[in-house]
Amino acid sequence: FTGPEPGTTSVGTAALRHILMRYYTPPSVRETRESVTWSLVFIVLLYITAPALAVLVKYEVFHNLVGMRFDQLPGWIAAWSRVDPGLISVTDVNRDNILQLGEMTLSGDIIVLATPEIAGLPFVVTGLVAAGGLAAALSTADGLLLTIASALSHDVYFRMIDPTAATARRVTLSKVVLLIMALAAAYLAAQKPADILFLVSAAFSFAAASLFPALTLGIFWKRANGTAAAVGMLAGLGTSFYYMVMTQPWLRGVFGVSGPIELWWGIQPISAGVFGVPVGFAVIVIGSLLGPRPRRPVQDFVDSLRFPRSRS
Repeated sequence: FTGPEPGTTSVGTAALRHILMRYYTPPSVRETRESVTWSLVFIVLLYITAPALAVLVKYEVFHNLVGMRFDQLPGWIAAWSRVDPGLISVTDVNRDNILQLGEMTLSGDIIVLATPEIAGLPFVVTGLVAAGGLAAALSTADGLLLTIASALSHDVYFRMIDPTAATARRVTLSKVVLLIMALAAAYLAAQKPADILFLVSAAFSFAAASLFPALTLGIFWKRANGTAAAVGMLAGLGTSFYYMVMTQPWLRGVFGVSGPIELWWGIQPISAGVFGVPVGFAVIVIGSLLGPRPRRPVQDFVDSLRFPRSRS
């Protein structure tokens, strides 16, 4: 695989907590299920149209641009070259006035930005596309930061360290944690450890390997217990992280890994969750069968999750 494995992306999406939190907003169980259905429809549309867009742009470049005379190139090439030569550049290397494939350099960002102009749409559509991308990035970033801050301040600090902490203290702690996480994320992004595709897909792999097995078995298998779920999350996360450390160039440099890169069955590190997910499921199942059966109140709670009593 040269890109993210579709299954890892799907289960990673299902396990991301900042997405699950969005489903808390509908007022009833029925409306929550409708919200989930519509969100899945739009996610499917996104995952279908994004590769289709890349294929169509590739077709345009290969069949229309390549072989065209330099003095007849469409205006969007010169326009975007003036904006940033790193986005797109063409050079008549052999001076035959005919554009060859090797004489064009395309950045990944230009595929999205220039597509409206390639299709003959007005430039304002490009502005709307850029604004939509920026809005999506900001929305995802603030959702992740709020999720991390609430998890550390409420689930870790309040539930495990100081159950008597006042509300004002927890709110203050969450704001401090949010600022620290934002600065840490900005510092990591400034190091440019990899391209944005790898960083985003790695997050999906980690979410799939650590959260998805525990989330699925915790709801649909009443025999699962908390200890096995915690160990399974660590095992799945550790497996994916180990594979990335052994195969991703930047991580290999950070941890001082030497020697040739050996991919397992040719799977790229971007899809490391392929190995973490089955490990997480196996550890949770084995650990639950070897450990004590959950108490009756816990099993009743699982039943309430699977079959809500609300009639709305």
